[in-house]
Amino acid sequence: MKIAVTSQGTGIDSKIDPRFGRAAYILIIDMSDEKVEVIDNAENVNAFKGAGIQAAAKVGDCGVDALLTGFCGPNAFKTLAAAGVKVANDVSGTVQDAVDAFKNGKIVFSDDANVDGHW
Repeated sequence: MKIAVTSQGTGIDSKIDPRFGRAAYILIIDMSDEKVEVIDNAENVNAFKGAGIQAAAKVGDCGVDALLTGFCGPNAFKTLAAAGVKVANDVSGTVQDAVDAFKNGKIVFSDDANVDGHW
């Protein structure tokens, strides 16, 4: 199983970036061995529009099963759902905190976006 976590930096000890589409980085963690793949999301950070959809497409292409983030807009949420990616909103702390919470079954998945588009 793979999870994606939005991050302000490239390491597992980095703080979670609360923005999904405009997160600085998205870390893909393979839960079988906890190897980390870093996606540089710079092209979407200052995008005029469509940042969430583009980031969601990248996450979906990586074969991710779940996304842990702070805020996910409606278009990104729909794109992720179409790719079969479950979304957990309102996640905070460090990437390691999120990974630990996921491993311990403390992550609650969302039924919908938790912010309007263009946040």
